[in-house]
Amino acid sequence: MMESPVQIDPLNSPHPVPWNWVLATQAEVTASGVPSVRYYRSQSLMSPDGEYAAYSRIQMQVQPDGFRSRISSTMFLENVKTGDLRVITATSPLSDNPFLENEAADMPGAIAILIPVSWSPSGDRILAREFEGIFNTSDASDYAVVWDRTRDRTSTLAPSRIEYSNAILLGWSQRSPEQVLFRAGTLGDPNWPLWAVDTRGQTTLSPNDKPLVHGTVVNNVWAGPQAYR
Repeated sequence: MMESPVQIDPLNSPHPVPWNWVLATQAEVTASGVPSVRYYRSQSLMSPDGEYAAYSRIQMQVQPDGFRSRISSTMFLENVKTGDLRVITATSPLSDNPFLENEAADMPGAIAILIPVSWSPSGDRILAREFEGIFNTSDASDYAVVWDRTRDRTSTLAPSRIEYSNAILLGWSQRSPEQVLFRAGTLGDPNWPLWAVDTRGQTTLSPNDKPLVHGTVVNNVWAGPQAYR
């Protein structure tokens, strides 16, 4: 399947999810009238030390009526020397986490797309974007998923104790490299401030901050993102 060279994103994120593929897949199934299950495999993000590759597999359960379709995803960390795989999952509201009972993840129209965004400079942590929303609505927001290699711990983070309708994950905070940076605000408000969130979820206003990203994006052995049936 050919993709548009310009990647669109529901939140205009600097780290777009494969929304072109989502729209094209939905249009194809709507036209055929036949439900289908489709998969998409993202490009790999290599750690700065070259030891790990992170990539995602996205599953779309497509119904002819788009509001009934569902998207879930899993992110993998591959040790490139041993081939060992580690599965990374979020604990956000719509995530399809096998260790949690989450009826919302099975709700028609639920979207949960997890993609790698950045490694830390030393490669001991990885930051991923968990985009969640509901088809045909403006309900959409980002969560940050951080895996700490040293502690072998995964954290799911979002701005807390502030009012907002949508949050966009930008990367690591330049001012506080141990924290993640979001832009969050309310639809209709033109000025969305920057917020830094630590691993405990503590949220602080971070004006004039800038996002940092690290790691090298590489094509898969079959030459890039792959959509397959």
